[in-house]
Amino acid sequence: MPIDPYSPRFARQRVLPGMGAAGQRRLAQAHVVVLGAGGLGSAVIPALAAAGVGRLTIVDDDVIEPTNLHRQTLHHDADVGRAKVASATDAALLLAPDATVHGVRARFDAGDADDLLADADLVVDGTDDILTRYVADDAAARAGIPLVWGSAARFSGQVGVSWEARGVSYRDLFPEPPADAGLSCEVDGILPTVCTVTGGLMAGEALKLLTGIGEPMLGRAAVYDALTGRTREIVYARAEGAPVRAEPRVSAASAPVAAPATAAVSAPASAHPGRAASAVVGEVDAVALAAELASDRPPLLLDVREPWEADLVGIAGSTLIPLHELGARTGELDPAVSVVVYCHLGVRSRLAAEHLAAAGFADVRNLIGGIDAWSVAVDPDLTRY
Repeated sequence: MPIDPYSPRFARQRVLPGMGAAGQRRLAQAHVVVLGAGGLGSAVIPALAAAGVGRLTIVDDDVIEPTNLHRQTLHHDADVGRAKVASATDAALLLAPDATVHGVRARFDAGDADDLLADADLVVDGTDDILTRYVADDAAARAGIPLVWGSAARFSGQVGVSWEARGVSYRDLFPEPPADAGLSCEVDGILPTVCTVTGGLMAGEALKLLTGIGEPMLGRAAVYDALTGRTREIVYARAEGAPVRAEPRVSAASAPVAAPATAAVSAPASAHPGRAASAVVGEVDAVALAAELASDRPPLLLDVREPWEADLVGIAGSTLIPLHELGARTGELDPAVSVVVYCHLGVRSRLAAEHLAAAGFADVRNLIGGIDAWSVAVDPDLTRY
């Protein structure tokens, strides 16, 4: 039977702000492809299965060796010699017996990448193989879906999100593969908890993207240093004049059945994350917006946060349409008026502004930094959250 999003096992998750039953339903209806059932996969796969992701496809061509066991905690002594996908599938089904878990014993390469991602909502690369990551980045770009990637070696891990349809890909951070294979666990070693922390962050990014909560790490990479316990952030963007990549293909994955699992993170006009092309939109800072609102011709304020966020704090006179509802409710707005879109920190509102611009709105801008920046620069009495 399919996963029941109202099951008591998800009770402590459903009460999270912004999650609710709607977020749990999106997880239950989602299809995630996880590449790699090793150290990173050992953190990612159980987390996604336990959280209620309805369908998991696990891709790995390796077998379990004794040297894997200190960090690849999906597997046990009795699994040595088994295919990692077989052990990982068994472990996932123990955590989520109602989920659909499919193991593919193969190497993810250019020959099978498009088929494996044909109806996926999101792909997670936990192979820690640099060439596979470029294949995954290209394939995710063609499919129009996000890629959550991670790497771990020695005492350090890295995590990021690539989403070509949102203007950020792995190649914007590292345009070409390096001349060598980089660090490896076999040669350079790995602290097992680096896999746990890095994989946990990867799973968290996947859950955020699928449910629409929080801010995905688009244009940012987190670098974790286990020796100091510190995490730093690398911010990056697409270089001017960078070559245009292939347009996302439209396939059977665009069918409405995928919409509930992805509507919270996609451009709202699309039933699948990333299917709609990004549009260029303007920006306005909080101080400038305050001056416009006090003028004779104030813009329409569109709040695309969730209702629970609007209950906490808002800008007076705003129209509330949550991001995941905007595609169906765009007709409630006048495309001829000036619109300023805001959310908590400016990420969801940018997606909404791009959607409105693509829908023909002549003057649409994003509030830089969202209502958080407004509370700092304009109205410090507002609640910050």
